[in-house]
Amino acid sequence: MMWFFCTFIKLNRSMERRKFFTRLGMGTLAACTAMPLMSKNRKEIKSSSACSLKKGEIQHMVIFDMNHEIGSVMADKFLRDAQQILSNIPVVQNFQVFNQVSLKNHYAYGFSMVFADQSAYYAYNHHPDHMGFVADRWDKEVTQFLEIDFKSV
Repeated sequence: MMWFFCTFIKLNRSMERRKFFTRLGMGTLAACTAMPLMSKNRKEIKSSSACSLKKGEIQHMVIFDMNHEIGSVMADKFLRDAQQILSNIPVVQNFQVFNQVSLKNHYAYGFSMVFADQSAYYAYNHHPDHMGFVADRWDKEVTQFLEIDFKSV
């Protein structure tokens, strides 16, 4: 079994062994969004999950890689700065920063936040602090990313 595990890591071109161990044991981006998938009873989730969205709310998530080494001072500074800047935009709720632990994708980091509705999401995307962060930091330090936006039904 251990041989298979080590072979898998060697064969996986998108994740080096050290990255795997760096990511192991850290938070996951999908912690709240996976809850409904793990339960057969949707009512149970709505009443018991602290992560549940209210009807019409939008959960915006982005997973990404940076041109900084994982765990480096520069990577940590980027994550801290992003949290400080983006979480202070008035329409942003429940801003969270994550480190990837899944072996199923190669992105190292994630942000998640909630918006009350589509107009709040629009306001965030056009807010000067968000636009400035994207122009000054994101475009220069992020190498690839994937955005995921869910609206509660």
